[in-house]
Amino acid sequence: MIRAFPPVVLLLLLFSAGTATGGEGGAAPAAAGGAPAALPLSEIALFSSGVGYFQRDGVVEGRSQVELRVRVEDVNDLLKSLVVQDLDGGRVGLVAYDSRDPIAKTLKTFAVDLTANRTLGQLLESLRGEEIELATPSPVRGVIVSVEKRQGGVGEKEAREVEYLNLLTADGLRSLALGQVQRITLADPRLGAEFTQALAVLASGHDTRKKGVRFEFDGSGRRRVRVAYVVETPVWKTSYRLALADGKPPFLQGWAIVENTTDEDWRDVRLSLVSGRPISFRMDLYEPLYAQRPVVVPELYQSLRPPVHEQAMDESQAQAKEAVGAAPAPPRAIAPKVAAPAMRNQAEARAPAEVPLEQGVVSAAEGAETGELFRYTIGTPVSLARQRSAMLPIVNQAVQGSKLSIYNERVNAKYPLNGFRLRNATSLHLLQGPITVFDAGIYAGDARLADLPPGQERLVSYALDLKTEVEPQRPAATQELVGASLKKGLMLVTRRAVEERIYLVNNRDDKPKTLLIEHPFRAEWTLVQPAQAAERSRDLYRFEVPVAAVATARLAVREERRLQESVRLLDTARETIGFYLQATQVSAAVKDALRKALDLRDRLDQTVARRGRLEQRVKEIAEEQARIRENMGRLPQNSELYARYVGRLGQQETEIEGLRRDIETQRTAEERQRRELTEYVLGLDLDS
Repeated sequence: MIRAFPPVVLLLLLFSAGTATGGEGGAAPAAAGGAPAALPLSEIALFSSGVGYFQRDGVVEGRSQVELRVRVEDVNDLLKSLVVQDLDGGRVGLVAYDSRDPIAKTLKTFAVDLTANRTLGQLLESLRGEEIELATPSPVRGVIVSVEKRQGGVGEKEAREVEYLNLLTADGLRSLALGQVQRITLADPRLGAEFTQALAVLASGHDTRKKGVRFEFDGSGRRRVRVAYVVETPVWKTSYRLALADGKPPFLQGWAIVENTTDEDWRDVRLSLVSGRPISFRMDLYEPLYAQRPVVVPELYQSLRPPVHEQAMDESQAQAKEAVGAAPAPPRAIAPKVAAPAMRNQAEARAPAEVPLEQGVVSAAEGAETGELFRYTIGTPVSLARQRSAMLPIVNQAVQGSKLSIYNERVNAKYPLNGFRLRNATSLHLLQGPITVFDAGIYAGDARLADLPPGQERLVSYALDLKTEVEPQRPAATQELVGASLKKGLMLVTRRAVEERIYLVNNRDDKPKTLLIEHPFRAEWTLVQPAQAAERSRDLYRFEVPVAAVATARLAVREERRLQESVRLLDTARETIGFYLQATQVSAAVKDALRKALDLRDRLDQTVARRGRLEQRVKEIAEEQARIRENMGRLPQNSELYARYVGRLGQQETEIEGLRRDIETQRTAEERQRRELTEYVLGLDLDS
């Protein structure tokens, strides 16, 4: 009885036949012809800069392959950071990865076109001219000529189409129904290998979000191999709980929040959490790059001359915070309030239980510096399913610090904040994160913690201190003359600007407090009062003000700034210079120089005034002569008045000649006096 196989089964048989034949162009065998070796995750390090280090360890034997499925968006990072090792004497070979081109474009490069979902008959029709061997009741070998459809199904109610394969055999043309074919074998092994590769590419395209990366290892025997790379991961985060209680040291508990956003479960991996800010960037190494080449058309009648192209020219800070620290104030004692019996019983009934953070939780991490970074190593293997998140305890121990109130006018102009000076007495680098504060066993507020290395301090604030009020006052700013100096024709005047801010503190609480007042720091201003701040940050002064219970306190902050202006002695009004001659802050030597400069200016001014009067007299005579000549034009020349006018003109000409001699004399004196004044003023070099 003839067994007929459906077309899908025949396609699988054809695929297996191509694989069995092997040959050039086929996939290299992995581990003695088996599937690629597995390489599970063994170690993960998550960085606070948004990347993660993934390490995979496994064992291979002989010449083997390892394949990873990587998300498309991670391929660039993997190519940038990949480390491959054959640890026991083997050799790392080729690292191959899938093209970025669409699957359809890749499939078109194979001899067997699988871009469309074809039937067996259509697939065989695409192989026309190829030699195949058919397993039928009697084996048949021949070359594919064509595939045709005929009406069949004799005896059935409805006729159906049957596909027939036409072959050219040694005995001539034969036509066989595909339904009777049990197995099809490709005679050309290279074509079978192409078919196998095309099917593998087609299978890899089922997950369009991932690309395959294959690693070749060549050696003898069983060997350990490792593949490590850095890809983008969510930033691991921290959150803290701080418990404050009378008579007990403050207790800090920290949790790390990690997320497995990969498509793979983490099973018993060594997990490390690294704080720091390593530089990490993206670069497109996956996209093929092609050089822009000109299209050159061969010249038929001229010799080829390669063009000469010009070369293309491409032109392709940590703020340190200075802190002037003061020793932390000792923890203040909190006196319990005494309530009426009935009210006390009601309060006890409503009071929540204390929060013993130190009970039932043990830190799972050990901390150590790694170069410029800090690493939390989780002591036990971690298992975390894909697309799940987890919290891991990394800090669980007592710290140091003291309570205080923190006032900053820009934060709240009326009330300070309840705060805590936290000193990192642990050996761990505390990464920035939120802090939930519990005071006397109840929730007191939330705070934010900046990065805190071991041994350093940070202020945290978590609630408004409504029992303390601060009133800032600003008296009017003043300016005082400090002195004056003379430098090369300039008088340099120095003034001192003074600003004062007064903080009035009213503590209505029945216990004393330490108030930390934050005052803006301005680099151009000098702190005069108080002589020194308790500490200074990059932008703030901090002043400690102790305030007794139900009492007031006052803090005056006085700052000075030197202002300097320059005055040109040759252009300055006499009244301005006279002001500095009367000022007690100006030295006697500077005053003597100013007086001499004024004398020289006075002499020059007098000479200029005399020359001006002489020139004015010449102008007046010229105007009078013009009037006389106009009158003479209307008189007869033999008249007595005409003769008098002639005599008057002669006298005026004689006077003008004398005036012009005097003007020239005054001009010469003026130039000499101006030169003398300029040389004296420019030669001055006197300090106040």
